[in-house]
Amino acid sequence: MIVDIAIQAYNALRHNRRRSMLTMLGMAWGIATVVLLLAYGSGFERGLWSAFRSFGTDLVFIFPGRTELQAGGTKAGTQIRLDVNDLDYIRAEVPLLKRLSPESAKNCVVAYGTRSATYGVSGVYASYGRMRKMDLIEGSFFSEADDFTHTRVAVIGEDAKKKLFSGLNALGESIRIDGISYQIVGILKHQVQNGDDNINEHVYVPYSAMSDLTNTYYLTAIVMEYEGDHAKVVNAVRSSMGFHHSFDPKDHRAIFVFDVVADLLDLQVITTGIKILLGFIGLLTLGIGGVGLMNIMLVSVTQRTREIGVEKALGAHRWHILLQFLAEALVITALGGLLGVVLAYVVSWSVGSLTLWSAFEDNASEGDIHLYINSATLIWSTAILSFVGVVSGMLPAIKAARLDPIEALRYE
Repeated sequence: MIVDIAIQAYNALRHNRRRSMLTMLGMAWGIATVVLLLAYGSGFERGLWSAFRSFGTDLVFIFPGRTELQAGGTKAGTQIRLDVNDLDYIRAEVPLLKRLSPESAKNCVVAYGTRSATYGVSGVYASYGRMRKMDLIEGSFFSEADDFTHTRVAVIGEDAKKKLFSGLNALGESIRIDGISYQIVGILKHQVQNGDDNINEHVYVPYSAMSDLTNTYYLTAIVMEYEGDHAKVVNAVRSSMGFHHSFDPKDHRAIFVFDVVADLLDLQVITTGIKILLGFIGLLTLGIGGVGLMNIMLVSVTQRTREIGVEKALGAHRWHILLQFLAEALVITALGGLLGVVLAYVVSWSVGSLTLWSAFEDNASEGDIHLYINSATLIWSTAILSFVGVVSGMLPAIKAARLDPIEALRYE
């Protein structure tokens, strides 16, 4: 029976080829719009996430601040300064830690030959590079042995390398940082940035060697990588620092805590909302094609009223008629959907990428919007197409199934 209904649907479409093709084209245009809008939403999300990639994941940064609440005998407005002792406190009192690094930063004049520029220089542990997922195009990050041996080596960002060395080789060469010589052991790969800390124009040296440039007792920041619940880590950090620096742990201005996971979750909420909005817009666009399909099927029911009467007189049940017209609508929907997906792929390949981060900085094509059609996009598009196809085909099919056979045979 199903095969017979499918054959009838195919023959009905062949009988009205032009009308069927135009209806399919409307459905194809609609589903292509849905696919491209969902692909744009996914590409927009990946573009934003690429800018946050430089912060790493499962990381917590803490920075010194100034108290806002009075705690014990300490008045509000007291400056809180992080120091090397805090590293030991955090190791001992904060659970779930995997890695920990201090950061002591200073703006320095970095020179090579006759070229010089002012860049941020940070003294960190060797684990800092792994925590922040820093990729290198040449060389490697300095080793853990360099953390405590006062070895004057440096890792520089790609933009800093281009400005100081132009097209010359930089690996193994020595640069002068505030007049002190450091040997380059690694060059960082360019990363899309979202913030003032531009690692592409930054220089990293071992924490022990940073003492030649500034007093490293007081820290610019402490960076820690953890496993497990990020909220527990943040609360433990605030409690530990509040106890040792005599401020209320609820005072969020005493120390500034940058919880990367919390910020990424906020970003995910925003991008998910954008994708839902784009999907809804696509649904409305596809609904226009669905209205056209419904109109054509209603015309088909009217034109084939006598045929329906004959089928019922010969013993066809209501559900036979219902399936017959619903099958025709679904065949048009399926073929139009397939054509629309092909059209969407053609458009995505021809467009390539749409400008996002490239509008704000050079060499940031990684952060642009690429219309990549993934499996999730196709699944959601298919679900939306199926919904529209069933709704558009059901009303004409119900009307056909409810026709009285005697009245249908009398229809001229």
